Amino acid sequence: MEWNIESAILYEDNHLIAVHKPAGMLVQSDETGDRALNDYVAGYIKRKYNKPGDAFVGTIHRLDRPVSGLVLFAKTSKALSRMNELFRDKKIQKTYLALVDSRPEKLSDTLVHYLTKDTQKNSARAFLKPGKDTKRAELSYDYIGTANHKYLIRVKPVTGRPHQIRVQLAKIGLPIVGDLKYGSPRGRGNFIYLHAKSLEFIHPVKKEKILLRCPLPDDVNWRFFESFEGAA
Repeated sequence: MEWNIESAILYEDNHLIAVHKPAGMLVQSDETGDRALNDYVAGYIKRKYNKPGDAFVGTIHRLDRPVSGLVLFAKTSKALSRMNELFRDKKIQKTYLALVDSRPEKLSDTLVHYLTKDTQKNSARAFLKPGKDTKRAELSYDYIGTANHKYLIRVKPVTGRPHQIRVQLAKIGLPIVGDLKYGSPRGRGNFIYLHAKSLEFIHPVKKEKILLRCPLPDDVNWRFFESFEGAA
């Protein structure tokens, strides 16, 4: 994938760098061998600061390959350690936007499910009650509006389980548009309408409140919602 990282940088200081990940790109390399976002970030830092060796890039969190949006990396091991602690202690406010094909029955709600992961199929299942090998998953959502026969909802996950938002919304009959794996009737495989919109936290070194936002992808369906309050 030919891609210009310089135009995708949302925030940078001596400790952290935030990037707009396009849908279809990996955050970290896997067995496919495809170039991943962290590789682009490392190359950018190496070029910008004329580093003789490999640049340090710490992966703080991840997005699924077909998800777009804000990904935050650490530029130092100290920042990585402290950001990992913030995520672990649930001191990061994460906000996502999702397009679904039907209007939610409840306009806002908190969802709690218990998830299992099938590593062979790279998928998750959600249950209403805890069971063997399940992990608790919690999120809240609220309905924002509709356009072009699609419905925009804002999602705030409390936990950070693999595929959590995708499987929890599908469990209540709201699969994300394009997410064939979790019940959407049509899609492109490497692109779903789930977007990591923002992160809010106290900077691990500067101790200042940081709010990072990521613009919506340049896509025909997302464009209908650019003017909606809560999507900008």
